[in-house]
Amino acid sequence: MVNSVGRLSCVAVVVAALWGCMPQSSNQPDLSEGSASTGEETGLGAYLAGRFAQAHGDTRAAADYYATAAKRDRDNIDLQQRAFTLLLAEGRLEEAAPMAERLLAIDEDAPLPALMMGVRDARDGNFAAAEKQFAVLPHKGINGFLGPLLTAWARVGQNDTDGALKALAPRTDTVGFAPIYEFHAGLIADLADRTDLADKHYRAALSSQTSVRTVETVGAFYQRAGRMDAARELYLRYYAEHGDRSLLDGRIQLAAGANLPRAVDSAAAGLAEAMFDTASLVRQGNAHDLALVFSRLALALRPDFPLAQLLVADTLGQQRRLTEANAVYAAIDKRHQSAGFARMRLALNLDEAGDTDGAIAALKTLAAERTDSLDALMSLGDVLRRHKRFPEAAQAYDQAIARAGHMGEVPGWPLYYARGIALERSHQWPKAEADFLEALRLKPDQPDVLNYLGYTWVDLGLNLDRARKMIERAVELRPNDGAIVDSLGWALYRLGDFQAAVKQLERAAELKAEDPTINEHLGDAMWQVGRFDEARYQWQRALTLDPEPEQIEPLKAKISSGQLPATPLR
Repeated sequence: MVNSVGRLSCVAVVVAALWGCMPQSSNQPDLSEGSASTGEETGLGAYLAGRFAQAHGDTRAAADYYATAAKRDRDNIDLQQRAFTLLLAEGRLEEAAPMAERLLAIDEDAPLPALMMGVRDARDGNFAAAEKQFAVLPHKGINGFLGPLLTAWARVGQNDTDGALKALAPRTDTVGFAPIYEFHAGLIADLADRTDLADKHYRAALSSQTSVRTVETVGAFYQRAGRMDAARELYLRYYAEHGDRSLLDGRIQLAAGANLPRAVDSAAAGLAEAMFDTASLVRQGNAHDLALVFSRLALALRPDFPLAQLLVADTLGQQRRLTEANAVYAAIDKRHQSAGFARMRLALNLDEAGDTDGAIAALKTLAAERTDSLDALMSLGDVLRRHKRFPEAAQAYDQAIARAGHMGEVPGWPLYYARGIALERSHQWPKAEADFLEALRLKPDQPDVLNYLGYTWVDLGLNLDRARKMIERAVELRPNDGAIVDSLGWALYRLGDFQAAVKQLERAAELKAEDPTINEHLGDAMWQVGRFDEARYQWQRALTLDPEPEQIEPLKAKISSGQLPATPLR
């Protein structure tokens, strides 16, 4: 089987992660009938509505409802914590502040309220008070990682550079975070004009990772020092490792010469950087809601922080809050390199929201403006392909490949693969086949390409032995991919090995149970081995799984007449 197109966890995860074991209030809402006055019923209704919204991933509505319930029941610690955390995740710090004060009055070591109050102190320029708030953070988990960063930047705010660097000194319990600490030590030394020390820490940070933020920062540091060759080498390394210029294009960086600002120009901006790094770290662990909390704190300290804005917008998009996400994307400084990426994401959100024409128009405009980039053209092709406008998609990919040639670049295998799909679905097989073969030349063991080309060859009765080997290799590389296992089963079916086909197709159906094509293929194979009732069941099931329009009548014919599927090739 080929695939032509490439919720957030409950916010309770955030609460559990940040608060640990939550104390149970003695004033939990009483759900028994007649137990509450009119005011209590209002609070209870808000509480239940908040739980419902939270369970469905709507953090905005959940924050509103929990905040209302929390006002009704100020002694309910659990409720206050939930409301506070959700307000923080929504970036509503001023509303959250009174709750933070109330929670700190109950528990002066409560980590998240202390963190938020420290951020507010730092934002107001009171870094000594901020350091005291950060000092109560526990020395374990994410707070154990974050604490030294916050302490360091709070000391920078008090003009104590040596004390700040001391806070980031290597520790045995945080050795895994050494590259991030080295990066922040470089930022601090750079801000203090200790150039040699900054260079040392930056080089240590780059020794094990090349994140977009690290490369952007260190590259600018090299350029300000007139070290253009070092900057160029770093940007080339980044592109070689990531193959992507959507967030950082070294060519644009170099064109600015030495006129690039420091990534961090104040202690508050350094704290924002620490919050963003923490958000990125927890995001890698799929703690999206927790990442949202730290991103909001970063933006409270530095509202014009493009990468933090991108993270917030992406999280909102995953919550299907597309209009809000697009408002964040649109607010990103147009002068920052990420603005182009933001505009592309905005266009894709328009498509997700049903405004496909608006999305296509936006991508065409962006592609016309950014003649040094392939991204908008590739995204345009992907949108058109997703809506089965295959000839138009192929044209967009044509433009992308031609532009790559004008830029002196070799298009990557994904571009040839995508165009191959669009051409194949446009019934231009010779051209499609050439693209798939070129994609395999560029990436010989790419399982998606092996699968698509092998499956299509089998379906067309071409190069059968080679096609089978390609699909078997794809299964070997990705054994738990139901679509690829289906391809192997269907190849075996077309080659007449029905028993082996049933075995592979049953496994494919286990891996991807809701796919109509896999269920239809399994029914076909079962029919061939005499399992007629099971075959009809699989065909009937395929009809309930939203098959493609062209699949519906053949399925009905099989069910009603027992018409045998396509004749095997051998």
